[in-house]
Amino acid sequence: MERVLNKFLQDVKSGLDTDKKMTVVLGNEAADLDSMASAVTYAYFLKSKGFAENPVPVINIPINDFKLRTEAVFLFKEAGVDPANLISVDDIDLNALYGKGNLELILTDHNKIGAHQEKFKDAIVAILDHHADDGDYPPGIETDIRPVGSACTLVAERYLEKGNDLLDDSVATLLLGTILLDTVNLDIQAGRVKPEDEKAALALIEKKGIDREGLFEKLQFEKFNVSSLGSYDLLRKDYKEWNLGGKMCGIGSVLMPVNDWFKKDPDIVASFEKYRRERSLDVLLAMNAFTEPEFTRNLVVYVPDSGLREKLVSFLERSDLGLERLDTAGIKGAEKIDAYNQKNLGVSRKKLQPLLKEFFA
Repeated sequence: MERVLNKFLQDVKSGLDTDKKMTVVLGNEAADLDSMASAVTYAYFLKSKGFAENPVPVINIPINDFKLRTEAVFLFKEAGVDPANLISVDDIDLNALYGKGNLELILTDHNKIGAHQEKFKDAIVAILDHHADDGDYPPGIETDIRPVGSACTLVAERYLEKGNDLLDDSVATLLLGTILLDTVNLDIQAGRVKPEDEKAALALIEKKGIDREGLFEKLQFEKFNVSSLGSYDLLRKDYKEWNLGGKMCGIGSVLMPVNDWFKKDPDIVASFEKYRRERSLDVLLAMNAFTEPEFTRNLVVYVPDSGLREKLVSFLERSDLGLERLDTAGIKGAEKIDAYNQKNLGVSRKKLQPLLKEFFA
């Protein structure tokens, strides 16, 4: 397999210099596969076409956390990318770049910059995203914010329209694998695929002859291969947080059934509390998604403040999530945690966040 992305990343990493202007292509703080793949492939596109000055794709987590993204570890390797060449937030001094006036930011897979990086908001020059439009970014910048299944679909469109010559095996594999995983292999029943996702994915398959089913099955296996992770790592594996109405709210995306999780960790409440304290959160949720054999969603709610918890639980139970309470008997501190089966499979984390924003407002 050709390794153009690997060479691109090596060159970028060796040339990092806060004394020169850089266009940092930044994925979101959860740094899931879509966030990382869209940042890397879009930065390579911008560099190759001369559309940005010194584009640098940045993985928005410490590189030691990359191993938690088991599906990303697999797909980057499949695309011929050595993880050692990825550029993480530890590798680039955003504060120094910003302070010297040398930082331009392009956001991929999010349109509201994370709470810990909000001071860089006025450096944002463009956004490529598929979440609900928060509108909290500088006016007049270039934006492409559409409710497609994957941010990589938006990147793939640009390659297909203006960069066919750049679509080698490594780029196509990274884009296609991410789109397939985000849309559950273009499955309409999962409620995540849009016509743009299908069009982009099928075009990539036609151009590069990639085995769609084989790639998806391997990714799906790796994504759900969390058997070695404890509760702390499960929560932080794919995590996002927001300041909503003055309350810090975090949501972890966990790829196993809640009932199995409770059996694995009877002291799960203590694990939630430890993570909540470290992140200074008021609310910590886990959205569990898995296929066993049908695609299923669960929801876990942990709020130490009993008054806030009662209001939030009531709000969620009245919402269109379709919540059915699950039994929490047998775990320590069960009275402090609520668990549900979520019948509305179309509500993912990106759709729950606007609901929570409405509640906290």
